[in-house]
Amino acid sequence: MCNLYAVRRSAAEVAAHFGVENPVASNAGDEVYPGYPGVVVREQDGQRVMQSMAWGFPLRLRTMKPTAKPKAVNNIADLSKNMWIGLARKPQWRCLIPVTAFAEAEGAKGAITRTWFNLRDQPIFAWGGLWRDSSEWGPVYSGAMTEANGTIAPVHNRMPVLLRPDDYDLWLHGDFDDLIAFQARRFPDELIELTRTADPWSRPRVATAAPSPPESPTLF
Repeated sequence: MCNLYAVRRSAAEVAAHFGVENPVASNAGDEVYPGYPGVVVREQDGQRVMQSMAWGFPLRLRTMKPTAKPKAVNNIADLSKNMWIGLARKPQWRCLIPVTAFAEAEGAKGAITRTWFNLRDQPIFAWGGLWRDSSEWGPVYSGAMTEANGTIAPVHNRMPVLLRPDDYDLWLHGDFDDLIAFQARRFPDELIELTRTADPWSRPRVATAAPSPPESPTLF
């Protein structure tokens, strides 16, 4: 599971990286949590656009009271499952989730801390996702997960489906088998940096010490 990621770059920098002409104003924080706003990049009328959405598809379980808040399903374990396959087959429901670092919980109960991961020499990268309109929360998105590589496996057995710039068009426009291939591939161990912190996993939802992405003269 990935339940926390950071975007520590300006909207203009994110837009430049993804080839978006008009950056979007958003109330998303630089740390994003399930059920809270985040920004995604999707295609509309042949152009990439940025849009603020809630992170997590609303799911109401049979055991829930009618007045209970739906559960936010923010990770996609298997794109071929019924909940996702209809969206995954249609490019208009695919999106790129901008990320500068993502976190997993690590440590003993009562002393769980945040361990952050980012891509070497890649200030901004993408997490492959799907989105849709919901009656409960408006536009929502979720990110595809895959088996952890060697860098992440000591902390967690799953990781986001990470995309490099050369992958973006294929995620957005490829056929369904291309998406399944992304979910099945092993992301190279050496491309991921790990940063352990003493920050408690459960803490007020404000900016914390996610590692700053490396500076780069060009984001393309």
